[in-house]
Amino acid sequence: MADKARIQEAVKAQGEVVRRLKADKASKEQIDEEVAKLLELKAQLGGDDGKQTFVLKTAKGTRDYNPKQMAIREKVFNTIVSCFKRHGAETIDTPVFELKETLTGKYGEDSKLIYDLKDQGGELLSLRYDLTVPFARYLAMNKITNIKRYHIAKVYRRDNPAMTRGRYREFYQCDFDIAGQYDPMIPDAECLKIVYEILSELDLGDFHIKVNDRRILDGMFAVCGVPDEKFRTICSTVDKLDKMLWEDVKNEMVKEKGLTEEAADQIGEYVSMQGGMDLAERLLHDPKLSQSKQACAGLTDMKQLFSYLQLFQITDKVVFDLSLARGLDYYTGVIYEAVLCQTLQAPTPAPAEQNGAVSGEEGGVSVGSVAGGGRYDGLVGMFDPKGRKVPCVGVSIGIERIFSIMEQKAELSAEKVRTTETQVLVASAQKNLLEERLRLTAELWNAGIKAELLYKKNPKLLTQLQHCEETGIPLVAILGEQELKDGVVKVRNVATREEVDVSRAELVEEIKKRTSES
Repeated sequence: MADKARIQEAVKAQGEVVRRLKADKASKEQIDEEVAKLLELKAQLGGDDGKQTFVLKTAKGTRDYNPKQMAIREKVFNTIVSCFKRHGAETIDTPVFELKETLTGKYGEDSKLIYDLKDQGGELLSLRYDLTVPFARYLAMNKITNIKRYHIAKVYRRDNPAMTRGRYREFYQCDFDIAGQYDPMIPDAECLKIVYEILSELDLGDFHIKVNDRRILDGMFAVCGVPDEKFRTICSTVDKLDKMLWEDVKNEMVKEKGLTEEAADQIGEYVSMQGGMDLAERLLHDPKLSQSKQACAGLTDMKQLFSYLQLFQITDKVVFDLSLARGLDYYTGVIYEAVLCQTLQAPTPAPAEQNGAVSGEEGGVSVGSVAGGGRYDGLVGMFDPKGRKVPCVGVSIGIERIFSIMEQKAELSAEKVRTTETQVLVASAQKNLLEERLRLTAELWNAGIKAELLYKKNPKLLTQLQHCEETGIPLVAILGEQELKDGVVKVRNVATREEVDVSRAELVEEIKKRTSES
């Protein structure tokens, strides 16, 4: 009883918290979070019959996808996979959890977001944070020195979810990587071409791809007076420039990370620079930057990269941007990020990949990064017992963010999203023809036709036709007593309502012909 009284007090107090937030017009996200806590407390009290009730909700930072959302998602996946295959990639899969030690120390400051699983007296395990580290472990473990692969799977981040801004704890990544010892910048240029192709094909609106090089950044930090041991942490701060103003970034560098104001100001001058091959050429003659061998190597490769991008005809969308940092520790060379240029109106919370810029704006959501990647030549060597390196470069497509944009476009357009691929509904015009419908449906299935029938003995013809209109099924194969005698099937086009008799022997070919035309 004491427990029950304690929970009742907690319910009362939590109810007050929710009421106060509503009165203060707090954000929907805050209110929803506190309401969820209230529901959980009420569930502990149980129902009127004394049984404990369950709160029907998805776990924090996750979501369900309905058939319409899944249809849009599948279309996006198909576009991405066909592009990866066009570039000669094969696919692999790895476990959803790894040994904790595999993931430790690979993500810099983001390591705190790794989900550790409960120790149950066996191995210490963690859920994968991305697909890149498991890929490097896979290469080292199987002694693979060259592969071009793609991997599409869910990853997990113990981030504090902000559902309205698309920050989730479980989301998909679509990765494409080229591993192997090749001449500089050829695989890197292909990765950028892939991003360009996917974003163009998905028709998401205007975009640009920012590129930089970790060596240029490190060289810049060195000539600006950043101590070696602070390179990675300062890099993580520069990485926030797509979310924060320069003043705030500078503040973090100076006040939180102990950098001198003079060094921060010098970094500020460089990170404001953007351009193309011309900027790389100019920086090679920069009095300070040219003193760094590392930076010069990066700038020389940047010039080479842009010459290949010209041949691939994508330089109109690629910009050399010194503010691009990408905070992950494992990058060693070229890094890049694709950004959509428009702001979306967001009537409902939209999912997006967590590690990119999403900033609230009046009446909309800034889309931010939709793809990112770079070169990580040292990661495989971290796992190899003999430290053998396998140079790698790759890109990750932000599928969640892209999906949210496609979903919004579908909501705004009048076009209906089909959630099935059914080509034909087998229908009957009279009663007592269930067996005939089943027989014909089986014939169509056996011939590879996507077919359906209503699960009723004697459905009305109007009900069957309405089902087609509601679900977008383009054709109806109608059976009647006369059609059975004549050995034909009446094929009806749902959109035009035109009907034609087709012999049973030619039905499969007729359906294939009509559905391939539509």
